[in-house]
Amino acid sequence: MGRPVTLFTGQWADLDCETAIVKAKEMGYDGVELACWGDHFEVDKADVNYCKAKRELLEKHDMECFAISSHLVGQAVCDRIDERHQQIVPEYIWGDGDPEGVRQRAAEELKKTAVAAKEFGVGVVNGFTGSSIWHLLYSFPPVLPGQIDAGFKDFANRFGPIMDVFQENGIKFGLEVHPTEIAFDIASAEHALEAIDYHPAFGFNYDPSHFGYQGVDYIEFIYRFSDRINHVHMKDVYWSDQPCEAGVFGGHVDFHNRKRFWDFKSVGRGSINFEKIIRALNDIEYAGPLSVEWEDGGMDREAGAAESAEFVKRADFPPSKIIFDAQFDR
Repeated sequence: MGRPVTLFTGQWADLDCETAIVKAKEMGYDGVELACWGDHFEVDKADVNYCKAKRELLEKHDMECFAISSHLVGQAVCDRIDERHQQIVPEYIWGDGDPEGVRQRAAEELKKTAVAAKEFGVGVVNGFTGSSIWHLLYSFPPVLPGQIDAGFKDFANRFGPIMDVFQENGIKFGLEVHPTEIAFDIASAEHALEAIDYHPAFGFNYDPSHFGYQGVDYIEFIYRFSDRINHVHMKDVYWSDQPCEAGVFGGHVDFHNRKRFWDFKSVGRGSINFEKIIRALNDIEYAGPLSVEWEDGGMDREAGAAESAEFVKRADFPPSKIIFDAQFDR
């Protein structure tokens, strides 16, 4: 029996929660990773009765849930807030749009999400952090001494108290290491852990798709942070071996455009080596779900998500329980 294969509902939030769950079941998934937007998991409503009803809905369709995800609100905690954020956070988080007010309300919402996760009965909340220093990525004009450290300190000051609430409630946070976040590769992930003083509640939602096209070793990430892999996304991406018109930074070209150097693909149709990932996850004894985050601008999503469930179940396998050479003297 392999690991549970779940579907992240973030890309399905245009559907009501029950419809998304039913479709996931029909497509072959064992469960769902519920997004904290749409009506999939509403933190502001998540009292005892709400969580009980949501669990009963899952049980009705014989589906499981191991994690909820608060990427959109999390993004606003550390970001340089502008008009873009109004479209991704609830109105009660946006308020009057004052940047610091938005950040503060987003931080309080993440704390409430940890409490809601405990009530709901899951042990992981995945999400983003945002970053006050992402705009400094390409160092021109030259970054001034102390600016990068100040950004990581800002992250620690804002996320440290949030992680305290997570720890108090027995919940782990899984940062999806990703461009525009405080951590977007191995080096910045190490810096983030150091900044937050290796808080026991802080870890990662491993997603290889955000590493491959950057040239980051997505297998090494698993081994380097083996004790911090709190959840796993199975998501694929293609990157070209030929020069392109729109490079790693995307050229302000929309996704699913042939000019791009990279683009997200249905699981199994991109450049990610999932067998190496499964072997590494076996090596670190990760036993949690494999959650498909499906994105492919060139495919019907139901067809793509269905084939992705089948692909992941076929790709997964349990580790060996014996040492083969040790059997020779028996």
